[in-house]
Amino acid sequence: MKRPWNLPNLPVYSLATYAGEQVNMNICTYVSAVSMQPKLYAVAVYNNTQSLANLQKSDWAVLQLLHANQYNLVNYLGKKSGLTVNKQVWLSRKNLLSTWQSIQVLQGAAAYVFLKKVNVMPSGDHQLFLFEALKYQSVSDEVLTTQVLSAKKIIRI
Repeated sequence: MKRPWNLPNLPVYSLATYAGEQVNMNICTYVSAVSMQPKLYAVAVYNNTQSLANLQKSDWAVLQLLHANQYNLVNYLGKKSGLTVNKQVWLSRKNLLSTWQSIQVLQGAAAYVFLKKVNVMPSGDHQLFLFEALKYQSVSDEVLTTQVLSAKKIIRI
């Protein structure tokens, strides 16, 4: 039997964080909408990552709900560290970047949410960020989930 936190089939996101003109992207499933008005999201960001370093210096990020066909990005964006590889260069070489709201994002995501940082709190091996959703766009209802990643043998749940 699966562990309780692995029972739900969760959506897979990439959090785009920025340092000047540089974008870094990770993979996250510890994401939850926590308020309807205003629309707030809780996003857990792993410690000792480029994403966390960028968020500590910035008040905003873009939450990208991955499209079901973007499962192949998980190994690179989720299993490589932005502290040791430049993900923007890799994404650019693969023609995987696009512009949304004048900001670099992943091309072809199912949805984009422009987030403003509200609060942060230490949470074990992650930092828990509370963000307000300021702008959003849904593009497709075909979303990548942890069940798809498990079936593709990218993660073990």
